[in-house]
Amino acid sequence: MQPAPDKKLVDVYFDKYSENHQNETNEIIHWICVPAIVFSLLGLVWAIPFPHLGFLAQYNGYINWASFFIAFAIFYYYKLSPVLSYFMLIVIFIFTYMLMVLDQWSKAGGPALWLSCLVLFVLAWVGQFIGHKIEGKKPSFLDDVKFLLIGPIWLLHFILLKFKIKY
Repeated sequence: MQPAPDKKLVDVYFDKYSENHQNETNEIIHWICVPAIVFSLLGLVWAIPFPHLGFLAQYNGYINWASFFIAFAIFYYYKLSPVLSYFMLIVIFIFTYMLMVLDQWSKAGGPALWLSCLVLFVLAWVGQFIGHKIEGKKPSFLDDVKFLLIGPIWLLHFILLKFKIKY
């Protein structure tokens, strides 16, 4: 996908993504389910056991597989739009804090982090597919898997537009 000379690549992706997200109900479902999917996916990756590395021992619990997932996503977002990547990093910091709280609750006898995230992940995807059924169009990622990463910043760009922040 090559952008027109007057258009940024990220805007080309947003335009393409928007084609399958015109129905108001589907959009509302996306505002709930996309953040839930990002959060739960981050939690599922966080819950994968990470090797105890001697030189990183003091950070055990904070350096994990999710750290690499976050780094990849933020790098991808940065290549598309530095401003969007910074705001997405703030969102991820908030989600990470929430995951650390859930992880502590799990260690104190609450449900396992992976189980909580798996339930949320499945419910959010069910919501997404219901939204697309209502829309009458298939999810964008079925055409191109990169749209799994575009969805979260597509929502974020609307917030930035509302506050007149150029991305």
